[in-house]
Order: sequence, then C-alpha cells, then structure tokens
Amino acid sequence: MCEYIILEDFKIDKYIYDNKNDLWYELQGDYYIPCLTFPDKKEQPIGVWGGRHLRYLKEYRKGTYINLLTSGRLNAYLAEIDKQAQERFERLVEDMKQAQGITEQLKTENQLEWVQRLNNIRACARELVNEEIIYA
Repeated sequence: MCEYIILEDFKIDKYIYDNKNDLWYELQGDYYIPCLTFPDKKEQPIGVWGGRHLRYLKEYRKGTYINLLTSGRLNAYLAEIDKQAQERFERLVEDMKQAQGITEQLKTENQLEWVQRLNNIRACARELVNEEIIYA
C-alpha cells in the first residue's frame, strides 16, 4: 500500500543560482528556466574579419559560439578579433611591399604592374590572416 506524505512547510525558491554555469534560474510552473538577458552594453561594429570569424564559429565551433552569445560577450569578442585581424593584415601588406620593392615610384611608372603586385600581396596577406586568426 502506498503512503503519501504531505509537506505543508515545503517552500520552493522562486529564483536559484547555479555556481557551475553562473546562471540564475526562475521557477515557472514545475520547471526552473534560465534567466537569460543580454547586458546593456553598447554594440561595437563588427567588420569583415569579425563577420568571417562569426560564420566560422556558427558552423564549426557551435559550443564556443553559444557560450559567447549567452554570456553576452560575443560582440566584444568579435570586435577584438576584427581589430587584431585588421592590424595583422595591414602589417603583412606593408612588410611584403617593402620586401618586394613596391614603391610609389613603381606606381607612377607602371600602374598596371603596381596594381597586379599589390593585389597579389593583399591576397597572400588575406590567406595568412585567415589561417592565423579567423579560422584558428
């Protein structure tokens, strides 16, 4: 025979905090639902590099993407990646231009060759930045 125990003084908290994942939970019906709110931070602009890294995260690193999104750090993270990638790209282009002797004099003497060589350098620098920062 089953015996039922009635707990009259049993109180359930409306909100609980989980130290494992640093989230608050709210009681709704019989279930605790995570209280997910985004912080009131100013959105930083995300450039080309940040957009590429975002697509990479969504497709190949879903866990990292979800963690950054739910913690409210995604925008700041992508802005930092974009800044690092842009600075690295510009440094690489300048270093390669100096190493290959591409100068303003070449630009005035033979614009077509200057454009071809500069486009080649930019393509190489883009590949390096993608490999080192964006898809790493």
